[in-house]
Amino acid sequence: MDNKGYLLLVEDEPAVQANNKTILGQRGYKIKQAYSLAEARAFFNEELPAAIVLDIQLPDGNGLDFLKEIRITSNVPVLMLTAMRTHEDVIKGLEAGGDNYLTKPYKLGVFISYVEAMLLRASLIPDILTIGPLTLEPASGRALLHGEDMVLTQKEYALLQQFVQRPEKTLTAEYLYEKVWCQEMAGDDSAFRSAIKRLRKKLQNSGFMISSEYGEGYMLERE
Repeated sequence: MDNKGYLLLVEDEPAVQANNKTILGQRGYKIKQAYSLAEARAFFNEELPAAIVLDIQLPDGNGLDFLKEIRITSNVPVLMLTAMRTHEDVIKGLEAGGDNYLTKPYKLGVFISYVEAMLLRASLIPDILTIGPLTLEPASGRALLHGEDMVLTQKEYALLQQFVQRPEKTLTAEYLYEKVWCQEMAGDDSAFRSAIKRLRKKLQNSGFMISSEYGEGYMLERE
């Protein structure tokens, strides 16, 4: 298995951190350890990890909030590792974008199997998405048009990725909003409409347009 990159362990219990670092280090993985969400964000923004092992209950916040943040622009695999074990907890973790969910206490052999299965699945995901002159880099959250950076905001990139993954398919505003803003659309949709308007402008000269049909939704189609 390709061990390039590093694994980001986000966990505030020193004993758990030590055990996980030891077992993963013995298998050749490079490890970075974050004991808070602030440290996790700093590592993530400095260099994208190959995968993340993420606790939920952290001293400065909820790990699910961090997961929702990174899912706006990144498909980096994430294993939830937490003492929160109810059926509802698992559903929340997976719906927020977790690739798998392991509850404490756990056997280290099972932990290793989860991590390596996650990395294997990630290796099968393409590094780039291409349609016509558009190229998207899911890992970095960057979009190129004719090889030039489109300079998109996080929300614009996340919207474009939804369209590129489903060209010529109508996507409802509610679906797009939930995927990009990580919450249900309720009331004021001005932020969504503004992002669509900006993205339409930035797609000029791409050969593609975002069309809309009242009451149906939006579609990326060729001009």
